[in-house]
Amino acid sequence: MTSSMNDEPWTILKLILWSAEYLRGKGVDSGRLDAEHLLAHVVGVGRLQLYLDFERPLDRTELDGFRPLLRRRAAREPLQYILGRQPFRTLNLEVGPAVLIPRPETELLVGEILSWVESSGRSAPTALEVGAGSGAICLSLADEGYFTHITAIEVSEAALEVAGRNRESAGGSGIVDLRLGSLFDPVDEGDRFDVVVSNPPYVAEVDEASLAPEVRDWEPGTALFAGPDGLDVIRCLVDEAPRYLKEGGLLALEVGADQPRTVAGLMRDTGRYSDIRIVRDHANRERFVLAHGV
Repeated sequence: MTSSMNDEPWTILKLILWSAEYLRGKGVDSGRLDAEHLLAHVVGVGRLQLYLDFERPLDRTELDGFRPLLRRRAAREPLQYILGRQPFRTLNLEVGPAVLIPRPETELLVGEILSWVESSGRSAPTALEVGAGSGAICLSLADEGYFTHITAIEVSEAALEVAGRNRESAGGSGIVDLRLGSLFDPVDEGDRFDVVVSNPPYVAEVDEASLAPEVRDWEPGTALFAGPDGLDVIRCLVDEAPRYLKEGGLLALEVGADQPRTVAGLMRDTGRYSDIRIVRDHANRERFVLAHGV
């Protein structure tokens, strides 16, 4: 690309096609889509607007701005980190290497919680999130639901700073209380919540090599890995959550695709949950485990 910059002009279409092939050669299956997103970001338009200007030549400033972003994506840095944003339900969240990239599957978990709160008829409901990350779950609940207060805990100070900035941009300061700490440690003695929710680390350490480079090499390991079988954090959540749930309150967990039945068994073994159910994700895989405290 660099050597041919002084040849015929680079139009939007020509650059997209060249970049898509280049990225595919680096193992990026979504090469064209990613190239479009990167170029739209540099040009300052929506991705679909590029289709109306395919034959427009790009100027030197645009090409110089695009080149380093393309190199970053070729190095398998996640597109979301390069762009610095990730849409999630009604929100457009800041993301970076300090936080996991919110996934579409997690939007379903938020939807399940909102549906339960609406059907339960609970007055002035409250929630506790363990592992806030970017703030995707807690801020979506605050933005879309009936919650009067949400406590969100995060063990990483860097991640908490990202969540704090997202809270400011989402207008959730009056509802979401962000706290630094591990698991339930920052929760005040005697506090009880209508909902306890978590998308915890659940990847087994032995599975690290099988992860895509975008995940393995870029996303924070402390938010991914949880012991030999991936259940270290989940066991703590299942054991401790009943202490923080109001009677009949909801525990909602996102877990690994091969873990829901094991997690449901852990809940049954405690004897402190009822109405345990497993919910499937967009790909029809078992992904979420929900239960009520007794």
